[in-house]
Amino acid sequence: MNKQLTLLFLLFLAITYGQVPAGYYDNAQGLTGYQLKTALKSIITNGHNVQSYNDLYNAYETTDTDHYYENDGTVLDMYSENPTGADPYNYQHHQQTCGNYSDEGDCYNREHLMPQSIFNSASPMVSDVHFVVPTDGYVNNRRSNYPFGVVNNPTWTSDNGSKLGLNTVYGYSGTVFEPIDEFKGDIARMLFYIATRYEDQIASWNNSDMLDGSSDQVFTDWFLHVLLDWSAQDPVSQREIDRNNAVYTYQGNRNPFIDHPEWVNAIWNPNPDTIPPSVPTGLNVTSVTDTSFEVTWQASTDNVMIAGYEVYLDSNLIATVNDTQYVFSGLTPATTYYVCIKAKDTSGNVSVCSTPLTVTTTNAVNYIIQETFDDCNNMIFDIVNEASDKDWHCITQYGENNSPAVQINGYQEDVPSKDWLITHNKIDFDSYTNEKFSVFLAYAYGTTPLELVYSADYDGNGLPQNFVWTAVPNVNIPVPTGSSSPTEITLSDIDISSISGQVYLAFKYYSNGSPTRWTVDSVIITGDNAGSINQYIQTNTKIFPNPLHGDTKLFVTANKLSIINIQLFNVSGQQIPITYSKQKRLINLKNLTSGIYLIKIETDKGISYKQLIIE
Repeated sequence: MNKQLTLLFLLFLAITYGQVPAGYYDNAQGLTGYQLKTALKSIITNGHNVQSYNDLYNAYETTDTDHYYENDGTVLDMYSENPTGADPYNYQHHQQTCGNYSDEGDCYNREHLMPQSIFNSASPMVSDVHFVVPTDGYVNNRRSNYPFGVVNNPTWTSDNGSKLGLNTVYGYSGTVFEPIDEFKGDIARMLFYIATRYEDQIASWNNSDMLDGSSDQVFTDWFLHVLLDWSAQDPVSQREIDRNNAVYTYQGNRNPFIDHPEWVNAIWNPNPDTIPPSVPTGLNVTSVTDTSFEVTWQASTDNVMIAGYEVYLDSNLIATVNDTQYVFSGLTPATTYYVCIKAKDTSGNVSVCSTPLTVTTTNAVNYIIQETFDDCNNMIFDIVNEASDKDWHCITQYGENNSPAVQINGYQEDVPSKDWLITHNKIDFDSYTNEKFSVFLAYAYGTTPLELVYSADYDGNGLPQNFVWTAVPNVNIPVPTGSSSPTEITLSDIDISSISGQVYLAFKYYSNGSPTRWTVDSVIITGDNAGSINQYIQTNTKIFPNPLHGDTKLFVTANKLSIINIQLFNVSGQQIPITYSKQKRLINLKNLTSGIYLIKIETDKGISYKQLIIE
């Protein structure tokens, strides 16, 4: 029953409003480029019967009523409509018009898709229903005067998914508003209408990041790219056709880009660019951690304009950026990844992938020691004294960022001290590699130094002075100068990997006068597990001969590893079908062209990547 009513209603619209009048566009036939736009400007200006701004709410009864989604006769608002489910809220015509609002769903008002501040709210633009549409008042306010654009990381999202945030389209990095996909083409064609209908005025309008100040192209390069994309991605709908007919009845002119969507390209893109950008080069990796790394590259060139770069990880597109750098995050420790970058221009042409870059994340951070002294009863250090009772003691502040710490001695406590902070257990440095030491220290008064030492023969029970202690390599703790002003220092990631065997680590404080108040906090030693599994896989998988020159077989070896699968990729990230024998010998390579390829070898211990060159 509902479907029948809908069909009857659409038939009623067709009879009531009619279609494009015969001969309406005759003067535009055979034209292209800006000549076509000028001809269309004359056609849609003649007959434009300017209505009042207040009458827009009456117009919306026929131009913007929902007969297409819920089909409930409510106001069709592109900023709140949910095309695939129930709307978050609805408005009845002439009810809940703004008015005050504090959130979505409070009221609806009239949104100028080209902000009216740009043309000083002048007539006839201010009441042109072709681009002044009903929208929720709160969302309208959030959109403000921002341009439309593409947002990846929104700072705010409406109930129907429209987004506010930084633009990701190459050429503009400011804040933009992105409507949902359902209405992107609608909005693009409304803006193309503005550029045409007001061709003789628009060059003098106020500055806008959407406009280039001309009367021909009208839009800035980056914004034109957005509109062309949206117009192509979201074709003309029945809703737009019906709205165009209703507007024609209301104010006497039409939107030509709904009647003839092909005229968008005929005017703004008459000679489509088919030349892809140059391939990105100079890929470089920095800031490699266990879960992230950053890749930078040199900018590509294009005969028209670069629109951005597609970023691929293991042949999967994971991001499109308008910068020449990208930070990969959320990765797996000790894993090799394959990265390539493609350049994209404003016409949608995409280059082949850059020369592949393989990056291996570091091993996960192993905290051999991590002591913050937040729990004084469960420290990994023992407090040992050999002289006075001026021992190390716990404090609740004055540590790193004024956190708990341990401290010794103080102003005028001028007594002999031989005090130690010694790890409760030995540290097995042979179980780790690449050991790094970090600590927060603070000192005031006196000139007594603090030493960081280690011992292989200390037994954990006797007086420390009876054993051999050696200074920890590369750790240089400043000697106090006697100043009463506290001095804070942070030592970070000091290489202490030359220590071997099982040793105790200790802070040693010996004073016979001029005592110093030392504070110790955030003692950290990190290291990689000895014999990294990733390095094991990389070392034990090999390919040969490499480069290949006239050969048809590539041999793969995996000493002590079981090969599960082997895959071959070209520089575009496309997988190339291959077969290999039971001995894991690749075959059928004779049809490959010269160039660089990537071999992915999956073993029972993990994945290894090898670069293959065919000459």
